[in-house]
Amino acid sequence: MIGGHGFDRGLLSPSSAGRAIEHAVGDDAFLQAMLDAEAGLVRAQARLGVVPQQHADTITAVADARRLDLDAIARRATETANPVVALVAALTAAVAAVEPAAAEYVHRGSTSQDILDTALTMVAQRALHIIDADLAATADALARLADRHRGTAMAGRTLTQHAVPTTFGLKAATWLSGVLDARQSIAVLLRDGLPVQLGGAAGTLGAYLEFARLAGDTGDTYAAKLMHAFADELSLAEPLVPWHTVRTPLHAVVSALSLTTGVLGAMAADVQVMTRTEIGELAEPTGPGRGASSAMPHKRNPVLATRIRAAAAQVPMLAATVGLCLVAEDERPGGAWHAEWQPFREALRLTGGAADAASELSDGLTVFPDRMRRNLHLAGDFMTSERLAVRLTPLLGKIEAKDLLSTLTTRAHESGQPLHALVAADDRVAAVLDPSEVTAALDPADYVGAAGLLVDRVLHRHEMSAASPPGPRQ
Repeated sequence: MIGGHGFDRGLLSPSSAGRAIEHAVGDDAFLQAMLDAEAGLVRAQARLGVVPQQHADTITAVADARRLDLDAIARRATETANPVVALVAALTAAVAAVEPAAAEYVHRGSTSQDILDTALTMVAQRALHIIDADLAATADALARLADRHRGTAMAGRTLTQHAVPTTFGLKAATWLSGVLDARQSIAVLLRDGLPVQLGGAAGTLGAYLEFARLAGDTGDTYAAKLMHAFADELSLAEPLVPWHTVRTPLHAVVSALSLTTGVLGAMAADVQVMTRTEIGELAEPTGPGRGASSAMPHKRNPVLATRIRAAAAQVPMLAATVGLCLVAEDERPGGAWHAEWQPFREALRLTGGAADAASELSDGLTVFPDRMRRNLHLAGDFMTSERLAVRLTPLLGKIEAKDLLSTLTTRAHESGQPLHALVAADDRVAAVLDPSEVTAALDPADYVGAAGLLVDRVLHRHEMSAASPPGPRQ
């Protein structure tokens, strides 16, 4: 540690350092979430008459991360393999200093996993709202680009080579489609809510029930009522059963995060290609010091796209680690549970940083239609040889039309002659098409297919999704 501030200050996490997501998933946020879980639990017990309300109020008031020594709790966690034991001791002491009698009700009937797992879902739900807000802004910006450039022709590229013409509007709409898919996966999580964890030592809620009996509640429905009240206190979902070794809630979150960074990474990869000096079809938004090189004063690197791609390269591996932790033995595993926490948090942080960068990138992206037009003509007539082959197929037959165009394009490549001139001069073509028809068929700007229609389809989906935002849980 340096200066008592903890291990990670974001020095090697430029995609998220200083962003809203950093504060939402940092150690301070997790400490407060665990305290919120402790406070929510005792309030739920008070609602059911098992804890005196005044003591629940005291514990809630004291459950403030600023009252506790985060570094001390982190260091003590090495002795117990989880931070909750040290947290409970510190919270109990803090409550006792205010109201000794209330200290008896801290963590009553609970186990470390109830508190830590609930903190994980609480932090995740808060982080997902931040991520989704940035994705919504990204979607809005991409929709504007798609609409504005629906007719801006550019070279389509497949396997790194010029293929056939497309439009930048369709490219932006394709990016938008991926973002909408990501938002949909997150919307399901936010609509249904992430669950609290409540099971006690081995998932039977045994100690909770015993304390309830001591308080005079001998009913068979106490466990269900407690789970409902606990979830309600924290605005989380109520699980059907404790999920101590059924880690599907966390896996669902990281799956959505992996999808999100993947679609944002695809957009970033396109932007990096299109901002290359020799291509120059796009430019990232600029600002003081933005994209500066430590060695080359002339450079302005595409740093927003780079930040996004860095996250996209890491989150799937973090998600895979969380996925491996689905294999958990007994009622609480030794190691698998513990291995989830850091990759889960890091996946949230990286995705939040990527979404933040994507929002800024899409909103400030500069488009150069003239450069797109110039690049479109680099391949000359070859860009639309497919169209001419289609036109000739009913006139010459499929096989003959394909063989003819293959022969003529090869000859054009080798001789440097324009393809349209070779095609127009061919007797077989001249017999069925006028030279003007050949020239028109080989015009790349006029061969963008159903690009406009496809843009409209994606824009319609965007409008519908904007009218149905994620659920109300915060």
